[in-house]
Amino acid sequence: MVTDIPDIVIGRLPIYLRTLYRMAEEGSKTNTSSHDLGERLGISSAQIRKDLSHFGEFGKQGTGYNIGYLISQLEQILKLQEEWPVVLIGAGYLGHALAHYHRFQLHGFHIGWIFDDDPAKLGRVMNGLPVQHTDELEAVIQREGVRIAILAVPAGAAQQITDRLVAAGIRSILNYAPISVSVPADVHVQYSDPVVQLQRMTYYL
Repeated sequence: MVTDIPDIVIGRLPIYLRTLYRMAEEGSKTNTSSHDLGERLGISSAQIRKDLSHFGEFGKQGTGYNIGYLISQLEQILKLQEEWPVVLIGAGYLGHALAHYHRFQLHGFHIGWIFDDDPAKLGRVMNGLPVQHTDELEAVIQREGVRIAILAVPAGAAQQITDRLVAAGIRSILNYAPISVSVPADVHVQYSDPVVQLQRMTYYL
């Protein structure tokens, strides 16, 4: 794995992949170009070529990129050719929605355990999974070798849960809590806060 690639480049790869999946489903052609991808995504063709060049040469002059081949290469780069077990912490409204979001499973992310510390939620079944107490969190992570967690807890609990996740062996966290958490350098946190996204958008209105 190349480690000096800007994170913003890594962040665009799943967007390219999503578009390629759609093109493959359309089935109208087997090849595409950086210009075609750029038109669909609103990204310059030069930027797409530069992003992909970090990982090798995937196209041919005059014919562009074979869609199926580029999909397989991006899946390999993003390590999407294997199943990733995931723990979900938080069984509130958001956690319920995430537990039932079928696209996780479609793309290799399997939510296998749900945790909460609210007695009223314990034992509830969400998409076939019983809600377990967070006291069991570390044991499950270590026993099952889980490395990815989704955090859907209130802001006040986010850092404490994050510390426990990291200590148990989690190395990637998708954080829906409306707060930035502190983690070691070898742990990656991705934030998803719709309020922040809306605030960014209103600048352009």
